[in-house]
Amino acid sequence: MALAPAGVAAAKSQAFASEYGETLPPIGFVEYCQRNPDTCLPGAGKHRRAQLSDEKWLLVRMVNAFVNGAIAPVTDETLYGTAEYWTLPADAGDCEDVVLLKKQILESKGIPAESLRITVVLDEQGEGHAVLSLVSNRGDFILDNRRNEIRKWSDTGYTLLKRQSAQDPRRWVSLEPASGGSPVGGTASK
Repeated sequence: MALAPAGVAAAKSQAFASEYGETLPPIGFVEYCQRNPDTCLPGAGKHRRAQLSDEKWLLVRMVNAFVNGAIAPVTDETLYGTAEYWTLPADAGDCEDVVLLKKQILESKGIPAESLRITVVLDEQGEGHAVLSLVSNRGDFILDNRRNEIRKWSDTGYTLLKRQSAQDPRRWVSLEPASGGSPVGGTASK
């Protein structure tokens, strides 16, 4: 997929996912942060959107495909004997583990932590799934362990439920409006 050029106002409104206020983080994430507190600290918060040059876009695509190929999909139940256990995988893990590894690698390569947000979605079958949102100057993109192609958030076929806040990775924001709710601050990536 080629990097989409910066769009006009109409296209831009669909480029970014809207946020609708604070919500609870997944329990697996809370437990992961308790075990790994240094990985869950708020950053400087200067760069809420990654500035995607052609080189950075290539890097993101390469990391997504590499991690997808390197980590065998295995459930937490099979690996750890529990329904939910978030951790950095060595060679096998579930969707949350893959997200954590992609986030760690991309941060180490200079992508701002504030622009890499763990995101919980419902897939096409209505099942819970975790992906990594890349919030950029070109829109919000989804890195998914189920495909190497990186898609705009609105082109995944998923229902985005919630994701980490740009200001504090321990806080999470809803991506689904409450009845009659309107976005907080307009869009997720102001």
